Amino acid sequence: MSYCSAIERMTPEDRKVLHKNYHDNHYGFPIHDDNELFGRLIMEINQAGLSWETILKKEEGFRKAYDNFNIKKVAAYTEADRERLLNDPGIIRNKLKVNAAIENAKTIVALQEEFGSFEKWLEHHHPKTLPEWMKLFKKTFKFTGGEIVNEFLMSIGYLKGSHSENCPVHEIVLKQNPKWLEA
Repeated sequence: MSYCSAIERMTPEDRKVLHKNYHDNHYGFPIHDDNELFGRLIMEINQAGLSWETILKKEEGFRKAYDNFNIKKVAAYTEADRERLLNDPGIIRNKLKVNAAIENAKTIVALQEEFGSFEKWLEHHHPKTLPEWMKLFKKTFKFTGGEIVNEFLMSIGYLKGSHSENCPVHEIVLKQNPKWLEA
């Protein structure tokens, strides 16, 4: 069952509203802001082993804990910041995931210096197949397995599949020119 059709069957209503907001306004839409791209990567990494619903419920906690996903600030985090994050009940308190966020921020800063932006780094490597993207992400970032890479790239419009073709949001996403249209 696709995410598109699963939402309509969700209960209670507040659960449905949470997923519908993400589905209708974020999932599959291109992101052009590096901090927001980084934020989506953090969220996808933190979803590993958990439900997407858990991550959606904690999105504001992630934003607050990680300085609104400010890449440069996160890249400069100290050991005290790591400890703060590991004690923050508003996020997923997993040492590997916290360390991945900080180390990936440092990597993105280096990519920004080389390519101009994280988005331009992604564009530079587009188009790739999922296995090619997985290999690139594994080489470049921490804690980025196949499912994380797939969901991250689908969620930002680099890979097709975020919406069923009969989903009304699919047409809205198409108007935003997702990168997968260029493949």
